[in-house]
This record gives sequence, structure tokens and C-alpha cells, in this order.
Amino acid sequence: MSLVLASQSSTRKAMLEAAGVAFDAMTPGVDEEAAKASLRAQGLGARDLADALAELKALRLSQRIPGALVLGCDQTLALEDGAMLDKAADRDTAAAQLRQLSGRTHSLYSAAVITENGRAIWRHVDRAKLSVRPLSDAFIEQYLDVEFATITGSVGCYRVEGRGAQLFTRIEGSHFTILGLPLLPLLDYLRTRGLLTS
Repeated sequence: MSLVLASQSSTRKAMLEAAGVAFDAMTPGVDEEAAKASLRAQGLGARDLADALAELKALRLSQRIPGALVLGCDQTLALEDGAMLDKAADRDTAAAQLRQLSGRTHSLYSAAVITENGRAIWRHVDRAKLSVRPLSDAFIEQYLDVEFATITGSVGCYRVEGRGAQLFTRIEGSHFTILGLPLLPLLDYLRTRGLLTS
């Protein structure tokens, strides 16, 4: 039995490698934007959206790889009023999003779903709450001068493991969840399946 990560996310791959998990990584071939738009149109909130997208990615690959455990992941960001932010397509959008996050608390939902032979067999969604300090326009511009190239793939426009730590006054929740994978529950499940020694 093998584990396949339905993603090419360098952060998720690094987390699994650092934890000593053997896996292959494959692109699931899902049009994420179209899927996200369709699921949002059905009224899904941030938590359920992350869960549904993670499952969709895992199922897409699972149907092509019989017998493998396929891990799909997704992460969403929601403001306190439920409004969701997506990855910023350009620097202007990133600056606007940082102004939107400034002085407010938001939630990150990280979902992981494992499928086997075309059906979901395990799932976990975790939440972290992050409070952003008031950000000046000058700080935002300086921050983006340095970080923009590295945060284009990050929902929320930050990497807490880097300069993005300067954005926050308080963080509640697992560091792994913030990076995009509820790692500890996943490791627990992999032990029950014999992929890791218990």
C-alpha cells in the first residue's frame, strides 16, 4: 500500500518529508477555480468548501490508482463575517487583501481527505484563528517588495514561517494547519493503516 499526495504543493511535500512519511506526489488534474465557483454557488462556507475541494482532488486521482491511499488537501480563509479570500492573482490584489485583513481576525481551514479505490475513507478539517495587527500602507508596500514572489500561492498573502510572522498579534491553532495540512491527525491515521510504525 502506498500514499499518494494529490498535490504539487512544496509546503505540503516538505511537511510530509520532514515527518518521515513516504509518498508520491501527483497533480490531480482538477480545475480548482471552476470547482470552487460551483461549490460556492451551492452555498458552501469556508470549512465545507475546503473539505469538498480536498475530497474532489483525492477522488480524481484515486480512480486512476487502485489500491493506493490518495491524500487530497485544501485550505480556505474566512473573515469573521464569513467572507472568503482567494489567492491573490497580482500585487494590487495582494495589497487590497492585506488591507482587508488589517486589524481583524480571520480563520484558516485546512482539510485533508484520504480516498481508496474511488471512495473517501478518512477526513479531517482543522481551524486556526489568526489576528492581524493594524497594517500601514507603507508596511504593506515594503512587505510586498520583499515577499510578493513567495506568497502568490498562499491564501491570505503570507507565510507565517517567514516575514509574514510580522503581520500577527495572536495565532491560535496548529502550525501545521496554518501551513495547509492537519498533520498530526493524518499521522495518527497512517499509523492505523500500517504506513507508519505505531
